Amino acid sequence: MTQNVKTQLLGRNVSFPVSEPWLAYWLVIMRLAVGWWMLHAGLDKFLAWPFDAGWFVSGAAQGTSLGPIVTLFADGALLSFVNVAIPLGQTLIGLGLILGALTRLASFFGALLMAFFYFINGETGGWNHGVVTGELLGLLIFAMIATLGAGRVLGVDAYLAESDLVQNHPKLRYIVG
Repeated sequence: MTQNVKTQLLGRNVSFPVSEPWLAYWLVIMRLAVGWWMLHAGLDKFLAWPFDAGWFVSGAAQGTSLGPIVTLFADGALLSFVNVAIPLGQTLIGLGLILGALTRLASFFGALLMAFFYFINGETGGWNHGVVTGELLGLLIFAMIATLGAGRVLGVDAYLAESDLVQNHPKLRYIVG
């Protein structure tokens, strides 16, 4: 079935047809691809344990606009936390996207990671690779997955959205999708 989307964008009328089945396939493909990307990144860090994020949080982040926040985690217990949180977070983000479970929550944290990587890598490299980088594209894909509720297409979120828990607590709809 094809729907005709009609809206206004920057004061102009916009209309375009959207094929529902093709959009659904596209959402599942993007969710699986990005999920595998994150799952692979997380599992690689676990397989090469111990993971040390010190080079990033205490080295690369210094002098960047996010440095004052990131360098708080540069040593001691907070660095130990980051060394576990990054691979665990990437693994859980990947599993969430692949299963379509808590997809918006997983996408939020994926986008947050990409925002840190985007600004810190961009600023330390003097934006030599331009402002459109892989990290920015990752951030945009996470935003697309969250915005379109990709977990409701062949995902666990379709069942969660219909559960009594989510039906009785509508704010939970913000993390499933």
